Amino acid sequence: MSRRTAAIGRGLLAFGFGLALWQGVVWATAAPAFILPGPERVAMRLWQSRALIAENALITFAEILVGLLLGVALGVATGLQLAMSRLARLLLQPVLVFAQAVPVFALAPILTLWLGYGFASKIVMVTLIISFPVAAAFFDGLLRTPQGHLDLARVMQARPLRLVFQLRVPHAMPSLATGLRLAAVYAPLGAVIGEWVGASRGLGHLMLLANGRGQTDLMFASLVVLAAFTILLHRLVDGLGTALTRRFTEPLG
Repeated sequence: MSRRTAAIGRGLLAFGFGLALWQGVVWATAAPAFILPGPERVAMRLWQSRALIAENALITFAEILVGLLLGVALGVATGLQLAMSRLARLLLQPVLVFAQAVPVFALAPILTLWLGYGFASKIVMVTLIISFPVAAAFFDGLLRTPQGHLDLARVMQARPLRLVFQLRVPHAMPSLATGLRLAAVYAPLGAVIGEWVGASRGLGHLMLLANGRGQTDLMFASLVVLAAFTILLHRLVDGLGTALTRRFTEPLG
């Protein structure tokens, strides 16, 4: 059995266990459908409202992907700047720590006030949320380059930029991959929180709308779609991180 087949089998097993547990809770608690709908009811709503859910899901997915790309780019650039400049570490690190100390829900209303209810505020929200873990992980990896390699490069009079991009960056790829995996999980959170605070489209908006109308099954259907996309995104980013790690670390070994 191949590794991919085994991974698919484990995924299907976990999915089946989750459905069984969900249905078991519904049966054990005898909760009414407007409180806790069962998997069958949610699946029916997902099919009946597939056009509505797909329309809003595309908006949320676009916010997530654009914010993810911008957040990763900002995080990588910040990590490099912190590693290469003492002045940047002196000025930027306190700002980054302060930005992460502010609760996410406190940022969303401010961004909505500044940027409006459209696309921009959600993208900025996602970008801000994921740039810090990417920057922190990448910066940590850049500082973990073996000292012996650095000493050898300096003896050979390697230029600072070559030392960073040909030595430090390859060694930091496993750490960057970890940051990317975290970003894939945090990105949907940022987009949905932004939509909860203020939006006219998206899965977060649809969930609030369904909640106000007592359509709990539609809320769960939207949540299932968001969870499925998050899992898929995490798998894709995990594969990308693994490929980058192999690509850059194999020449070093």
